[in-house]
Amino acid sequence: MRYILSIRGGGIRGVIPACCMVKLESQLGGLTRDHVAYCAGASTGALLTAAIAAGVPAADILKVYKERSKEIFTPTGILAEAKRIAEGFSYDPTHLRDVLVDVFGPAANWVVNDCPIGVMISATAMDGHNWFFVKDNPKNARTTGSVKLVDAAVASACAPTYFDHWTIDGIGGRTIRFFDGGVGGTANPVYEACVEAFEFDAFTPTDTRVIALGTGYFPGSDAAPSGLLKVIAWTTSTLVDTSEDWAGEAVNRQWPGIATNLNPLLPSDIDEADLSAIPTLVAIGQQMAANLDWTQLIP
Repeated sequence: MRYILSIRGGGIRGVIPACCMVKLESQLGGLTRDHVAYCAGASTGALLTAAIAAGVPAADILKVYKERSKEIFTPTGILAEAKRIAEGFSYDPTHLRDVLVDVFGPAANWVVNDCPIGVMISATAMDGHNWFFVKDNPKNARTTGSVKLVDAAVASACAPTYFDHWTIDGIGGRTIRFFDGGVGGTANPVYEACVEAFEFDAFTPTDTRVIALGTGYFPGSDAAPSGLLKVIAWTTSTLVDTSEDWAGEAVNRQWPGIATNLNPLLPSDIDEADLSAIPTLVAIGQQMAANLDWTQLIP
């Protein structure tokens, strides 16, 4: 049996799946990539996917969320909101790339084809076209394997109004500008992961199981947002969240019984750039991890 790990988007809420991977490595030993054959992610899930493929220990990944997020989400508070209104975004994605390069070490120079496991990272081009960064193989178009792993991850994580877009040169001789994979309907990348693995790679549903890790959910409200900033926040969150349910349901319809979905209820609607929520997210992630038995999920 081979295992696909799929990780949803959610900004700083990536703390939750990071805690789950710490438990995985504690129970099973080694690195997360030693136990999965394929990893897929969107937005913060793309950052986790790239780190897993690069061989970064889960404890180090969690440490980045806890200790280095201020390097990424800067400026904060009213300055961030003022910049969002004036420029259309609050944060410069080069800060995110700099942190990844530092954490990945030698793997910062890898292209997608260098990954020792299968990967799928989704991003949305400015023309609205969905892109899926995967390793080249004879069954796919072989257009994304030469893209740098770090660039693919940053492109997927550039949530509109939070980050500026990310530009990648040399994709089929083109320069393409990207935003977050979640706004293209792939915030939950589990369905695309299965399509890439089963239709465009050598995996089969009969010998594959999928573990889908979420970043937490909070039931929506039918109250209308008031004010420009709240409308912007609602619009961005809705673009990202609308794929959360249908993707998992589509997998269950098309490939019944292959997926396990793990996504905790949040105590409140935690914004994906809310650094003050990190202690709460760590507590939620550790509680979720404590209830997981990875020896049963990945026997």
